[in-house]
Amino acid sequence: MFLPHTDADRESMLRAIGVERMEDLFKSLPGDHLFPDLGLPEGMSEMEARAEIQGFAEANETTADLISFLGAGAYNHYSPAVVDSILRRGEFYTAYTPYQPEISQGTLQAIFEYQSMIANLTGMDVSNASHYDGATSVAEAVNMAYHHFRGKRKKIVLSPALHPHYRETVHTYTQYSDYQVEGEDLPLESGPEGLLPLLDENTALVVVQYPDFFGRIFDYQALADAAHQAGALFAVHVNPLALGLLKPPGEFGADIVTGEGQPLGIPLSYGGPYLGIFATRQQYVRKMAGRLVGETVDSRGQRGYVLTLSTREQHIRREKATSNICTNQGLMALAAAIYLSLLGKNGLRQVAELNYHKAHYAAAQIASLPGFELMFDVPFFNEFAVRCPKPAAEINAALLDYEILGGYDLGQVAPALDHGLLIAVTEMNSREEIDYLISALEEVSHD
Repeated sequence: MFLPHTDADRESMLRAIGVERMEDLFKSLPGDHLFPDLGLPEGMSEMEARAEIQGFAEANETTADLISFLGAGAYNHYSPAVVDSILRRGEFYTAYTPYQPEISQGTLQAIFEYQSMIANLTGMDVSNASHYDGATSVAEAVNMAYHHFRGKRKKIVLSPALHPHYRETVHTYTQYSDYQVEGEDLPLESGPEGLLPLLDENTALVVVQYPDFFGRIFDYQALADAAHQAGALFAVHVNPLALGLLKPPGEFGADIVTGEGQPLGIPLSYGGPYLGIFATRQQYVRKMAGRLVGETVDSRGQRGYVLTLSTREQHIRREKATSNICTNQGLMALAAAIYLSLLGKNGLRQVAELNYHKAHYAAAQIASLPGFELMFDVPFFNEFAVRCPKPAAEINAALLDYEILGGYDLGQVAPALDHGLLIAVTEMNSREEIDYLISALEEVSHD
């Protein structure tokens, strides 16, 4: 335990604010809730604590011990060793927010390169760097649309196939506002055309996912056109790895592109830290939350990098802030930049093709098993929904005995989908592992 203040220090501070005892600071709190008995065990030494925590850790099963087919927003991809090697260099690993450009050129250039690659990947004009995760980026898109229309348009249309965690985050952001959130209760089979009747003059933003939560790939051109005809903005949430194969959203009318950057060289890490991608059109840049690095020249004409448009940043004009989000995921953005620059355009496409072809092989094999069928007859990338002969929870529990981490139990999304399993296949899954999954599914479905 480290106590930075001496008894004399504390007494001096208490006198300065006119309080005799530390306990007097809490007089306004209900007495029943002050200093409750927490029932904690006795303190222990660092050595004893480390041994106990190690015991807890050894009881965990990790993805290193299991063959993983679990996705649903976080995916088991290969991260080249060079990503971690560069990421952990002291000048990056210990860097703080680059307010002072004259001593932060390395960090600022890395962020600038990240922004440039995300803009190219999504087909958008500008990218920030960055948000906490994909869910936060979607919620910030909602905030941006609201501020763009100055609150005059209050309807937000969310696809029912947008990740349920992202939709929950949007509701968290909007719970005490006058937003109207619609679209989530539509049938999943309806696709983007089901959102068309919801568009009107009060719509601020339409949000879809590409590929969607169930892995499906839709053509959103007609929906984008309809949104613009209604005067609304159109946002697309992407899996950035899929853009190695798919048409970028900027080419079919997206005004805002968000994404979860975890597939770009960022480990699963039990759910984070991850990376919230956010890109938009040039005309909306002043409504965009988060940091933005620009390229300039110094007094000697040399190239340099700075935080640009800082007057609209949260740390300068807080009374006009469009968001409470300021801190970027700098290390995660750097990881994504290293990953993208290492693979390049052709390498990213090769990884995306591996994901696509392996997933389609797995889907075809599973669909041929008695009692199994694909839930949707729609193109998909590396994730697909399967209807099982048993509840998905039972299937997954049985697969653990085969040291397989099964797919996502869709019963967690809706009780009616309790026999649905969302299976993800990445470049990490060999053909032998996929065949092993097929044989295991055949066995556990008849137990």
